[in-house]
Amino acid sequence: MAEHMDPTISKRFPVIDTEDLPDDLRGKVEEIGEKSGFIPNVFRSVSRRPEEMRAFFAYHDSLMDRETPALSKAEREMIVVATSAANSCLYCVIAHGAIARIRTKNPRIADQLANDWRKAELDARQYAIIEVAMKLAVTPAEIVDEDLDKLRKHGLTDEDVYDVGSIVAFFAMSNRLAHWGGMMPNDEFYLMGRTPKAKK
Repeated sequence: MAEHMDPTISKRFPVIDTEDLPDDLRGKVEEIGEKSGFIPNVFRSVSRRPEEMRAFFAYHDSLMDRETPALSKAEREMIVVATSAANSCLYCVIAHGAIARIRTKNPRIADQLANDWRKAELDARQYAIIEVAMKLAVTPAEIVDEDLDKLRKHGLTDEDVYDVGSIVAFFAMSNRLAHWGGMMPNDEFYLMGRTPKAKK
């Protein structure tokens, strides 16, 4: 696979072109590109190691594409934005902020979560989710049983509670990979979900 530097994608490591990916990964990336109109830079940033790329996105999809009555896809993205902001991860705040705006249909929520989650437009259940997620992100050694019980009291099942922790942990890794590689968000993310789509 031919590698080349592209500082608009990764400032520290070379990337490869989509056409140089193995067939299964190329198909996945092209499908996402067709749906969104562009290829998110994270795919190009991790594409140098196909086996790791497969594992990374398999874990990502298992956490973020699941939806339960007590933990929606939108709320999963909200966890990512808040905790990624705590880790000062530009890429994840911008990219997942765009997805959060779209999934919540709230153009303000991502900016609120990234700047001061305590003042964000959250109901009591969402506040508890973000509060516990932030504790795990910032002071993980201080997590106690009562933190998990707080989520259960708001209707989250054990599977949901496990997902909250797994999302925080997965994106802690993702945030650090983004920092390590100097990963940059696509320009397209900045405007996504900020204005309602025109009705046809």
